[in-house]
Amino acid sequence: MKLLFFLFSSIFICSSVLAQDDLLNEINTDSIDEQFEMPAFKATRIINGESSKLAAKKEFHLVISHRFGSIKDGFTTFFGLDNANTYIGLLYGITDKLNVSLGRETYRKTIVGSLKYKITEQSKDFPLHLVAFAGIYANTQLSDNAYPELTNTDRLSFLYQLQVARRLTDHFSLQLTPKYVRQNLKYSDYDIYNYFILGAGGRYKVSKRVALTAEYDYNFSRPEQNPFKNPLSLGVDLETGGHVFQLLFSNAQANLPPSYLTYATGDWSEGEIYFGFNIVRVF
Repeated sequence: MKLLFFLFSSIFICSSVLAQDDLLNEINTDSIDEQFEMPAFKATRIINGESSKLAAKKEFHLVISHRFGSIKDGFTTFFGLDNANTYIGLLYGITDKLNVSLGRETYRKTIVGSLKYKITEQSKDFPLHLVAFAGIYANTQLSDNAYPELTNTDRLSFLYQLQVARRLTDHFSLQLTPKYVRQNLKYSDYDIYNYFILGAGGRYKVSKRVALTAEYDYNFSRPEQNPFKNPLSLGVDLETGGHVFQLLFSNAQANLPPSYLTYATGDWSEGEIYFGFNIVRVF
């Protein structure tokens, strides 16, 4: 996993130099400004994590995500289809630079609210898309019986991150995402309150409507005794008019951070993989 993360980072740094000829070759009737303004990603998520893409002003996105059980269970759970974890959310573009979203996931009955702000976009004068994201997550499943001194503040977790993306060629985009996760409650002895994570994701366009995606997050703060894994996900984006349909395989069953970032239970080497999909309907 460390090797994969190193390769992602090296490609991201080096390709900014190597890709200049490709960018010049793909410019024909379009101006340089128009070419760079095209988004690095077509959906607001790469797979699980946020991308640098935002909804346009006054645009609604309905997001429905399913993560099924482990395919390793075979026909016992019909390769995990019996054990679905679902997220439903609404995203709205207040402006072209500011998005707000609200949703709920069945995992831990989590309610989420978030803001996403475009700091700048890739252009001939600046080489990167920079987007800030902040989310607050409330675990409504926590019981007073299990935690007698539980307060509403204990239910909360927070995510702050910066998406740093670059559209390297007409087909290939990469993103690095430093992340900070704060959990107000330690669920077990091997949990901690603060996590520092670095994510890497990429998209390769195979055709006009099909793209391959990959995503990996390395947790620098996880204690050695912590049994959870760093999340690794692979996916396919399918564009169909007003829909973006994302098929994916991941070692994390949760849809939302900080859950999938800190509680990925699957192991790719042992076949503990979760199939899922995201559907985004744009209004």
